[in-house]
Amino acid sequence: MLTVDVKVARPDHPILDLIAQRFSPRAFAERRVEQHKLLSVLEAARWAPSSNNQQPWRFIVTERGSAPFETLAACLRPGNLTWAPRAPVLILMVAHTRFEAKGDKPARENLYAWHDLGLATGNLLLQATALGLHAHLMAGFDREQARLAFAIPEGFEPVTVLAMGYLGDPEALPDDLRSAETAQRSRKPLSDLLLKGGSRLEAAREV
Repeated sequence: MLTVDVKVARPDHPILDLIAQRFSPRAFAERRVEQHKLLSVLEAARWAPSSNNQQPWRFIVTERGSAPFETLAACLRPGNLTWAPRAPVLILMVAHTRFEAKGDKPARENLYAWHDLGLATGNLLLQATALGLHAHLMAGFDREQARLAFAIPEGFEPVTVLAMGYLGDPEALPDDLRSAETAQRSRKPLSDLLLKGGSRLEAAREV
């Protein structure tokens, strides 16, 4: 069984414990996610910031053993089908890509919808971590199949699928995924992410 300590981030500068403890497993236990915890992570997403407070995030929540879960799982690409359907919860993350009409402002394209969905997802991930849950986001799914399967209307875009649950045993994974599951996490150095032109930080570099 994988211990959480193995996956704790080793940051170069102090960060919140929850951020260090969050990671994306592929091995999930069969244990069901309690309803109050599921509602809690969604409530955390609800309180994320967004442009003009439009809150352009929408979620289709499915639980294993249900028809909607099987429908969403069927949208996954083959690489994700080897592990994701073992998770007790699959969530389709959807962005509302139009600003709603408000006052004298007409409805128009929301260029920040995916960004704001990401903020809501970040809240969800940290709340899940605080509750002893873990989640893994997947871009590998058929968006048009998901759109048709769940009758997602125009102006709403399926963005990612999130698998969530309690940690399982990596030994249940295929060989090629097992080593990644138990490997230490890594990130690009901060020097690769800070560009010169802002404040004088030692890590900043040229493009």
